[in-house]
Amino acid sequence: MRHCGRFPTALEAYGVFHVFCCLMKPVTLAAVMGAHGLKGEVRLKLFTDDAEGLKRYESFDAGGRTLTLHSVREAGAGAIARFREVPDRTAAEALRGTALTVPREALPPLPEGEFYHADLIGLPVVTPEGDSAGTVLAVENFGAGDVLDIEKPDGKSFMAPMHAVTVEPDRLVIDPLFVV
Repeated sequence: MRHCGRFPTALEAYGVFHVFCCLMKPVTLAAVMGAHGLKGEVRLKLFTDDAEGLKRYESFDAGGRTLTLHSVREAGAGAIARFREVPDRTAAEALRGTALTVPREALPPLPEGEFYHADLIGLPVVTPEGDSAGTVLAVENFGAGDVLDIEKPDGKSFMAPMHAVTVEPDRLVIDPLFVV
């Protein structure tokens, strides 16, 4: 799972409510792009650092259906996986577009000062003066580094680079130059 930045441990950083909410949220580790071959393998778009990261999980939630990982290997920018419940190409094709998730608490602990992108989603964003700048909707990476998608109080959104914010225990403080 990708992570970045310096951040206190979860219990130091968040109130009990936020920790509980984060742990209950499913985290998407990959998405099925389509079938690969005739024997039920699927092509995956990864949201982890590599295919090896998927091997630590025995099963995934796939839209309410449990899929048990049989094998996975690197393939270009993604991976090829086989699930016990997917016997053929037809079943593999039916999974196209399906997100593969695990509960947040299933993710491995991080070294102190690091965090998962999923932990940032939903956090309030404020200016140094404490004025609301919005809420984190997503953390994107278009190749040049992490970018936050922030929804402003008026419902409009803007993007800001990760380096424009300071991560605090229960919020992000953004440099006002990046608020549009």
